[in-house]
Amino acid sequence: MFTKIRKSLSTGATLETKEVVSSSNSSTGSLLIEKTFVPFATPLSESHIPPRVELSEEETKKYLEVFRHFTNPDLVIDASENDQKHGKKVNCTPLTDDEKAWLTRECLLRYLRATKWIVADAKERLELSIAWRREFGINRAFPKDNTVNFETCSIENETGKEVILGFDNDARPCLYLKPGRQNTKTSQRQVEHMVLMLETVIDYMPSGQDSLALLIDFKEHDVGIKNSKIPPMGIAKQVLHILQTHYPERLGKALLTNIPTLARVFLNLIYPFIDPLTRVKLVYDRPFPEFVPAQQLDYDFGGDVNFEYDHEKYWPTMIEIATKKKTHYMSRFEKFGKRIGLSEVDLRSDNEELVYPPPA
Repeated sequence: MFTKIRKSLSTGATLETKEVVSSSNSSTGSLLIEKTFVPFATPLSESHIPPRVELSEEETKKYLEVFRHFTNPDLVIDASENDQKHGKKVNCTPLTDDEKAWLTRECLLRYLRATKWIVADAKERLELSIAWRREFGINRAFPKDNTVNFETCSIENETGKEVILGFDNDARPCLYLKPGRQNTKTSQRQVEHMVLMLETVIDYMPSGQDSLALLIDFKEHDVGIKNSKIPPMGIAKQVLHILQTHYPERLGKALLTNIPTLARVFLNLIYPFIDPLTRVKLVYDRPFPEFVPAQQLDYDFGGDVNFEYDHEKYWPTMIEIATKKKTHYMSRFEKFGKRIGLSEVDLRSDNEELVYPPPA
């Protein structure tokens, strides 16, 4: 029997297409009843977001220095990371509203933590990230307005090599990377696709959580192209640069499984380039159910979710959920004055009053 179920997005639920089946997950012994083709919009109610750590007096002082730098109306930033880095001032313009929405309280703090609370370094890295976002083509709030968008990258995900599905025990949205489903040859568009999925999984974060869980499965699949699933070193170093420089403190946990010998050699090669703070978040060949609730974990990894990737069902639903969440975020940004330093806690919640108002 085949059933289609459509739930209202206005209530925060997902659009779902489910096929009623009967199968058993040998790893958990549970009965799988419905085949799922779409992401989950929200974490389980029992997921626990770790409490926020209050800033010390010295940290607050440094945060205010960075905040005041970016609220200076005379600030202009270049449209190229390299030009910004070398002070060429080729095409400098003020911050846009979309960029101000990106410069949240948590964003400033992530860069401060990543630079060990050295104010000058945090300011420089934030400016470089804004310049890079302009150059790369993701500086607008909504992907449809960017040169890197869901239409240009759709072909890259036709085999489901990157999937947003579920949330871990700490309510981090899970992004699955499946190199064995690679369907295109190495190109800059592959990098753009990865960045687009990162931007999208960030939109899935609930109020109070600002990191993601990365689940990497190297298992081979009978889809895609039969070339090397390991990217060239040049691409790998570019991706590492993007992740470490422009997405600091975003990785909460990275789980790796089914690692073949070639992949282990590759990981050993790039290991020196991985930031030490990131290395401690890498977990090898541990059961995924230790970190992700079974109700939101793909059964291929010991969960209860009978997920099957169908691009025509998954891709538009993933976009619709992300767009709804981004629209909510941006409407609240506008409601509270389009100010730098608004908190992601407030922008993602439904509170009528700000919990963390920006400094005066």
